[in-house]
Amino acid sequence: MLSVRPKVAELAFHLFSRSLHPELLVVHQTRKIERDGYDAKIEVTNCGHVVTFNSASNAESAATTLCEVATSAHQPLPSRRCLIRQSLKGSRTEEATCRSGLSYRSHFQLETVDPKMFWMVGQQLGTGPTEGLLHRFDSSGRMALGAISYVNIETRRRSMLIQAIHTFPDDYAIVKVESLFTLPEADSTAA
Repeated sequence: MLSVRPKVAELAFHLFSRSLHPELLVVHQTRKIERDGYDAKIEVTNCGHVVTFNSASNAESAATTLCEVATSAHQPLPSRRCLIRQSLKGSRTEEATCRSGLSYRSHFQLETVDPKMFWMVGQQLGTGPTEGLLHRFDSSGRMALGAISYVNIETRRRSMLIQAIHTFPDDYAIVKVESLFTLPEADSTAA
């Protein structure tokens, strides 16, 4: 189990069709969401975040679980039921649709910025009240500003949008992830 923030070059993005065992990751913040058609658990970890989305079963479809993980490529994770495995480099969009009709779309990007811009982003994220999950990490000692992870959560009746920002001060890098989990439309022809 990793206990420190990884180098930005070592980041990976995964999507599983299952939940992960909680002891695999170091969790700093957690939020649970419950809606009529789904529930979710969003966690800020030492390396990034984990989003576990569970759709409820109904007459048209079985319950489905999707688990998004942004973490170190060296983090031991299962290989079974891994739908997406990508290094977190550049900019990329990924999509998946489950047999139950649950759809998933994510866009992530890694951006290296100049020190002034990095400081400004860190100041904006790290100050003031927030409705999302925010965790400020201790400084690595090289820079006065420690890493920051922020996850904004927007829920609707049939969808959940996650916007995550993770900073990596030693590399002047920012990782942005935006993911949308969407339940299938109810069959209007069913009696």
